[in-house]
Amino acid sequence: MSTPRLRQSMVRSAADLAQARRVVVKVGSSSLTTIEGGISVDALNRLVEACQVLRDRGTEVVLVSSGAISAGLGPLQMQTRPVDLASQQAAAAVGQGLLLAHYSRAFGMHGTSVSQVLLTVEDLIRRTQYTNALRALEKLLSLGTVPVVNENDAVATHEIRFGDNDRLAALTANLLRADALILLSDVDSLYDGPPDEGGSPVARVRSPGDLAGVTLGRRGKAGVGTGGMVTKVEAAQITAGNGIPAFLTSAGRAAELFKGETVGTFFEPTGRRRGARSAWLAHLAHTKGRIVIDDGAVAAVVERNRSLLPAGVTQFSGDFEAGDPVEIADTKGLICARGLVAYAATELPAMLGRSTAELGSELGTDYERPVVHSDDMVRVEIARRD
Repeated sequence: MSTPRLRQSMVRSAADLAQARRVVVKVGSSSLTTIEGGISVDALNRLVEACQVLRDRGTEVVLVSSGAISAGLGPLQMQTRPVDLASQQAAAAVGQGLLLAHYSRAFGMHGTSVSQVLLTVEDLIRRTQYTNALRALEKLLSLGTVPVVNENDAVATHEIRFGDNDRLAALTANLLRADALILLSDVDSLYDGPPDEGGSPVARVRSPGDLAGVTLGRRGKAGVGTGGMVTKVEAAQITAGNGIPAFLTSAGRAAELFKGETVGTFFEPTGRRRGARSAWLAHLAHTKGRIVIDDGAVAAVVERNRSLLPAGVTQFSGDFEAGDPVEIADTKGLICARGLVAYAATELPAMLGRSTAELGSELGTDYERPVVHSDDMVRVEIARRD
């Protein structure tokens, strides 16, 4: 008799990973590569062996792997990670093939095939594209392969990038309805302060309040990676807020975690699942402006899940086009929603505070639509004021 798979919300500790149906494992560049030596074969082999522990128990594994740019530095005789986009794209184009070849070899020793899946932001925010991405990943998993996911750095621009693979992993876990997100780095746990200055490990995060006073350091650091503890905690909070638990530990302790031992930091799920597009809007979208709305519109948008109409808009800021993501705030500056605006900034001045019927009569029926439709909006809880 096969072991029953846990529902997503039932993963409450490392011990529950034994019955997990599907997990997303993210590993950072610093755990796999070095500037001097390229890909660390030993480190990659240990990671694959650890992942195989999960697979041998019947758990599907999706591996979100950084390291393509770092792997490409040596062959291109680059001494440090480039800062210009074109050089990063070139390094990724060279390194991605090398990285996948090592994964193919290492997993192949266990009789497991791997597949390459390169994604951009647009693949996970546009309905047709994320549906295609989901269908492809589901099929690969059903065929018993391990999808190796990375951002498509060779073609991504600054404007449409996840920025680091921690965010990509969070959205991938949400897209696939994973039972858990596992974030592996070169640090064995989240600490409440610098470990070398007496900081203590944080074993469990039950809510954002548990992070009060925790020193996360800078976003990113010098070396081969782009992330850091900040982005890992953000990714864990994104998934936890969407009902998916997250584990954070070092790649060196992955085998212990996958065997059910309590290591690292566990982020309890705190919210309900969002769709991939809604998750992007709520947590990751780079907003192009802000729309301020009156109290009546706040009640309609937040409490009754209505679309935002021109009559409720009091002012706006930013330079945005139709379809761009914007923040929606009340008159005190509290952001209550994010959404895709239906009008360009140049169109809004003539619309503020006016009814759709009035606008339709004066400007034409095309102006009878909402400023932000409820289908293109997510409600958020962000205590940020001007």
